[in-house]
Amino acid sequence: MATMNIKSLKLEKPKAGLLLIASPRFRDLGKELLGGSYDERKLAQVEEMINSLNGSLTIVNPGIIYERGDLNRSMDLFMAEKVDFIIAEFLSWAEDFNWVRFLRDMPDIPVLFINTAREKVTFDTTIDEDDFIDFLSAGNLVGSLEASGSIPRVDRKNVKIVLGSRKELLGDILSFSKAAKVRSIMRNSTFGLLSGYNDLMWSTYIDPYNFFTRVGPELKFISYSTLADEIQNVTDKETTEYQNELKSNYSIADDVDNDKLFASVRASVGIAKLSERLGIDAMVFNDVDPAMFELIGLRPGFYHPSFNSNKTVLVPEADMGAGTITYIMKLLTGKNVNFIEPFHIETAYNTFAAGHAGPNDHNDEKFSENVLIARDVRFAKTNYMYAGAPFAWNRFSPGLKTMAQFTENNGSYKIICTLVESLPGKHLFASYSHSIFRPEMPVKELFEKILKIGGTQHFAIADGDCRKELASLADIMGFDFFEIA
Repeated sequence: MATMNIKSLKLEKPKAGLLLIASPRFRDLGKELLGGSYDERKLAQVEEMINSLNGSLTIVNPGIIYERGDLNRSMDLFMAEKVDFIIAEFLSWAEDFNWVRFLRDMPDIPVLFINTAREKVTFDTTIDEDDFIDFLSAGNLVGSLEASGSIPRVDRKNVKIVLGSRKELLGDILSFSKAAKVRSIMRNSTFGLLSGYNDLMWSTYIDPYNFFTRVGPELKFISYSTLADEIQNVTDKETTEYQNELKSNYSIADDVDNDKLFASVRASVGIAKLSERLGIDAMVFNDVDPAMFELIGLRPGFYHPSFNSNKTVLVPEADMGAGTITYIMKLLTGKNVNFIEPFHIETAYNTFAAGHAGPNDHNDEKFSENVLIARDVRFAKTNYMYAGAPFAWNRFSPGLKTMAQFTENNGSYKIICTLVESLPGKHLFASYSHSIFRPEMPVKELFEKILKIGGTQHFAIADGDCRKELASLADIMGFDFFEIA
């Protein structure tokens, strides 16, 4: 898919197809009644459902499924419209021939099978014929039970079952829709690996073929010389404009060298322009390779705002799994996502310190005072051309964060996630964007569980709680999922 199309896809609302199954035996019952026919009552129910979803989703509604022809037209429409997922519901008891055919014939699209629980029914007895039609209309539980056994019998994947009130189901649908949208975007995304795997951390290696077939993104290998050429082509005007923007937003430490700042800004513009030119959605950057420092003289120190405007990400240390979870959380939340590794625990305060060197998203306008342009002291005493070139030293914003990790495990994939609180405070760790975090559980217990599951050291953090969406995505994609709470 061309870059322009993936950009459009990221901006579109999730697209849901409706597979609403009813009984042809009941369809015309009650035509002469004041309450209307079974079909009219079901149509009113569907209209109410669509109205509740229209603001958040694009709905593809082929109409109620009564006959085989209705089903075939529906499946054709879902494919033509490229829906992200399908909302399936038995509107009452119904013959299951359409459902079984759907499970067998519908291509691999996520399905949310919903089951509505009424707070109370509108009738006391079914002696009156109008009440009897209402009774038939209310019998969705028997339909769902009938349908449930065919899911494992047909061995249909990507079906999630939820039961609740209409209000509860609305939350489930919206949460599932975000995960299904991420799946669609991932299958059309391109990751860049600049320039290769990190031989300091073998645990970050992945199989590109398996990654493409199981997760979705295509992987491009990009050389450091390509980046060097891109940086060389950045004009002084472009560099000055971005440097002035940075200076207007952030304070600058007194010992920052102006020439090295200009070089760092130019390189940061260069890697952003390279990502845009190549249509890269996640640039996974091996910024610890001496070859890169010898060729370019520094590592780019700033997270250009174009990454956020394009809903793309930049992550260091060539960790493809960390790039994947950072990108996923960017798509799920639309917010700033930061890249961390936990450093150490302080059990006296039930906290742990975490952060990371290299470019990290510092573009949260509400917390610009948390960012200081400072020297990268890790490389200040080296012989590289721009040794100690400055970067955006960020104390991450305070508040509740989802912390999550994505790793490969013998051909399969797993997500580990939990909630932590980022605490406010001063800058502590030179050359590392960072914060002090407090989990909702004992910190020793948290990391003991993570160690026993097994992963690697890199995590992504984003504001708020997106565990439910991550769980849905894992369910849809066939990933193992571990929520630590």
